[in-house]
Amino acid sequence: MSKKARQYSAEEKARIAMEAIKGELTISQISSKFGVHATQISNWKKQAIENMISGFKNSPKNNNPGQEELVKELYEQIGQLSVECDWLKKKSKLFGLGGQV
Repeated sequence: MSKKARQYSAEEKARIAMEAIKGELTISQISSKFGVHATQISNWKKQAIENMISGFKNSPKNNNPGQEELVKELYEQIGQLSVECDWLKKKSKLFGLGGQV
């Protein structure tokens, strides 16, 4: 029977890669600590550094395209509410409330 390779989650990979990036332990010490081959740790470290660099190149706006639509909708609501507020102030003067809305 063959031994099935263990699958690591993205969180586990990131934690192991961060250990390697910190440099407090050697790759062989990290390998022993987490039970991962040293070559794999080196690959994850390289991937983490590359992804970190690309993360700074992308603008935050592109990360969440739905946020742009939300901002547009909120600005429309602000406009609508300011028009309603102005209308209420004008009408309150007619009823003798002195524009205290």
